[in-house]
Amino acid sequence: MTLRIATRQVTREDYLHMLAEQGIQGHATPFSQTGIQLEQPVSVDDLPQFHEGWASVQDEAAQLAAQLLAPRDGERILDACAAPGGKTVALLEACGDIELLSLDADAARHARTVEYLNRCHVHAQVKTGDAGDPMNWWDGRPFDAILLDAPCSATGVLRRHPDIRFLRRQEDIQALAQLQARLLDALWPTLRPGGRLLYATCSVLKAENDHVIEAFCHRSHARVRVPELDSGVASAWGRQLLPQLNGHDGFYYALLEKPVQG
Repeated sequence: MTLRIATRQVTREDYLHMLAEQGIQGHATPFSQTGIQLEQPVSVDDLPQFHEGWASVQDEAAQLAAQLLAPRDGERILDACAAPGGKTVALLEACGDIELLSLDADAARHARTVEYLNRCHVHAQVKTGDAGDPMNWWDGRPFDAILLDAPCSATGVLRRHPDIRFLRRQEDIQALAQLQARLLDALWPTLRPGGRLLYATCSVLKAENDHVIEAFCHRSHARVRVPELDSGVASAWGRQLLPQLNGHDGFYYALLEKPVQG
């Protein structure tokens, strides 16, 4: 069980002390700057100030999205495919002075994003819409940064959801790669020149990761900035994090920059 600490509310070190006072043992995560790995799972009701938003349950690899996108004061940011809101809240905790649109096509799951925002006392604009069809939700103002946590095979979380291996078929991967490409193509025009897009999946398959990004870069002339992390394996297109024993899930990140025209 891994926690993300709202470091605008409490330091990670102080929260570790609070956990210890409750008899809960944990240690700082090695890669995420806001994470705590618990020795044993506990009920969230037993976590200090959980219902006040001081801590959230989130895998360490997923926490790195906010760290890599690195939101800055005054930026307009899109969190696409955002439900149930973990990365939306993490971005707001990382930098409170941003204008953030949290978007997801699933209204029921996105309702949990609103609950998450309320618990953590942060604010975002929440819209239901298909990220691949911006004409139905975009107001025409470009974003400074976009997080695309794309739908994927979830092969990076097999250890926690072993039924995935029985539910996925080979043809599913091709369909997912086509969807991922469609989302990238649709969102790229909403990003301002000089802006950045962080592509993320919880997949360990190149067909959904490096191959998707390579093809997109050839179409769009996007510039690749390989994420700088101590974890995972870097390629020419991104960084693949592999599942770790008693550590984080499998995850993939690619950081793209839109060239400034003229």
